[in-house]
Amino acid sequence: MKQVLQNLRNGQTTVTEVPAPGGAGNRLTIATNRTLISAGTEKMLVEFGQAGLLGKAKAQPEKVKQVLAKMRTDGLLPTLEAVFSKLDEPLPLGYCNAGVVTAVGAGVTGFDIGQRVVSNGAHAELVSVPGLLCAKIPDNVSDDEAAFTVLASIGLQGVRLIEPTLGETIVVYGLGLIGLVTVQLLRASGCQVIGVDINERRLELARQFGAETIHGAQCPDLPAKVMTLTQGRGADGVLITASAKSDEIIGNSAKMCRQRGRVVLVGVVGLNLNRSDFYQKEISFQVSCSYGPGRYDAAYEQLGHDYPLGYVRWTEQRNFEAILSMLASGAISFEALITHRFALDDAADAYKTIQSEPGALGVLLAYPEQKNTASTIAMPATRPASKTTKVVAAVVGAGNFTRATMMPVLSKLPLRIKYVVGRTGGAAVQHVAQKFSAENATTDLQATLQDPEVNLVLITTNHDSHAGLVCQSLAAGKQVFVEKPLALSTAELERVVQAVGNQPASQLMVGFNRRFSPHIEKCRQLLQGRAEPLAINFMINAGAIPADHWVHDEQKGGGRIIGEACHFIDLVQSLTGSLVRSVSAQRMGVGPAVRDDKMTISLSMQDGSVASINYFANGSKSFPKENITIFSDNRVLVVDNFRQTLGYDFAGFRRLKTSRQEKGHREQFAALVQRVTDGGEWLIPFEQLVNSAQASIAAVQAAREERTVEVARD
Repeated sequence: MKQVLQNLRNGQTTVTEVPAPGGAGNRLTIATNRTLISAGTEKMLVEFGQAGLLGKAKAQPEKVKQVLAKMRTDGLLPTLEAVFSKLDEPLPLGYCNAGVVTAVGAGVTGFDIGQRVVSNGAHAELVSVPGLLCAKIPDNVSDDEAAFTVLASIGLQGVRLIEPTLGETIVVYGLGLIGLVTVQLLRASGCQVIGVDINERRLELARQFGAETIHGAQCPDLPAKVMTLTQGRGADGVLITASAKSDEIIGNSAKMCRQRGRVVLVGVVGLNLNRSDFYQKEISFQVSCSYGPGRYDAAYEQLGHDYPLGYVRWTEQRNFEAILSMLASGAISFEALITHRFALDDAADAYKTIQSEPGALGVLLAYPEQKNTASTIAMPATRPASKTTKVVAAVVGAGNFTRATMMPVLSKLPLRIKYVVGRTGGAAVQHVAQKFSAENATTDLQATLQDPEVNLVLITTNHDSHAGLVCQSLAAGKQVFVEKPLALSTAELERVVQAVGNQPASQLMVGFNRRFSPHIEKCRQLLQGRAEPLAINFMINAGAIPADHWVHDEQKGGGRIIGEACHFIDLVQSLTGSLVRSVSAQRMGVGPAVRDDKMTISLSMQDGSVASINYFANGSKSFPKENITIFSDNRVLVVDNFRQTLGYDFAGFRRLKTSRQEKGHREQFAALVQRVTDGGEWLIPFEQLVNSAQASIAAVQAAREERTVEVARD
């Protein structure tokens, strides 16, 4: 299928062939008829992409700080690689979609195949969208007008927040698409409306919709003009729908208001507030969040957990339905806002239009009736096929780790990457496949697993899918690599153990790359022949992740101890050559939104070694992330952020320093390909994989129950 993508590195907007999305759980698959280009948000994204590196840096100063902090801890080259990898990632454009349902996920109710619906789907021939982000289109509403629904809901949410009452006067500051929609919504609510803009065509449209208007560039004193139009009382409220860097708009908005008036920000403007403008009149100020309650809530949007209507009357979906109902009744109309129509193939010209023509407002993309629904597309052969390799791989997952870490290594190894597999969206899959010369990009996992040529499956999806995908891949007779963690629960782990038992000819490996690092390999060499058990201390400056991030969700991510600290449990196994016998742990007390990522874990090993893993997510980004100190036979080894290893009282060894962080990814995947090629023992013994999973699950249990948990008997 075709999709509109934006390259943030070079600024190019392209219509690209990508795999069609697959069906999933609580999602609808929609064949697109029309999409609307947002002349505000999308224009801003396109112009950001077209800016040079300096322009991008100026636009995102917070990102620059993060880059500098990473440079100090990880070094220049890895930081630049991470930045350019992120900029290379294609950005799907669009969020205003009208089309026809072609498939209904098992977890979706209220929709049928063949119904016309709106959604926040991208500019693509086919989209896969959660059911709560869709709404049915009434029969008497055209696709053209329906395509405005999601954007109009942004204005509607702003109107709801300003709480207009019959007869009030509301200023709409900025008369772009959202502003002109907002004028109509306020007029339908019985309000007097004053529209402010500097574009005469937009001012004329606002007047057609019943608003008084002020030409901002021709009015020397906007607040005074509003006072005149309101008989000296001031506006009851101001809805800011403009996009500008200036702080003048927010200041003017407060000055336009009456005593105890309201200001709601829907657009993007400078926010250096003058306290006196708001203080003297007790002006209230609120920022509106997109198209309503539920936005950015993964439980609502991705998992399909609706808010009870009695408690949250207007959600995203119910705002969509309200806009469509008003269109059906004739209370509002968007026909006058349509200024341009383009075919999908001419999308690049459409974006040039919104950049170059001040009169451009509603720019629609029309889609062909016949769509390419292929879930697999062949990629151009840019990498010579190796005739001698025995390894034919399928990469399942196309996220940041795959793109930035794994694929750059795999692309240099002697194997064929026959498939890159995604789950619901094809753009990222197509990009990874093309960039790293894979043979096919696909969203069809089952067909991939049934391909007899594929003998290695590499899984890099979200944590909650790992165990299930491992079992499916093993059942298909494949060799399997899975990024950590192997499982999120004891029940999942038991299913993996059973799957391994059912396929004794297949090997399973977990992505514990650090044990393959040259720094750890050197430590193992130096510790050979030790007379006593080891004492190991890990200091992990993990960095904060927002409390609502999926990794903290017990069902989806498992939390950071199970999902990430398992790396260091595996390292203890690797350094000691022993299994974890028991685990105790303490987490930070009540106070932080997330406690489980601020934890000290104590491991007791079967060989008598002990280890302490201090995993803290509340440190400075400027401080190194990982430090390992190993005490052995009156000697000490220090691994400093995998950039240097220092030895104290080791005969003939003082320091190993590498030019960059060496966390073992190259060595890990090279060893994996070699093992699949030649056969042999498991790279990591299965009992260690099971034991590290058990120990990470036990660490969370030990911290919460404040007790020691036995893991493996001596």
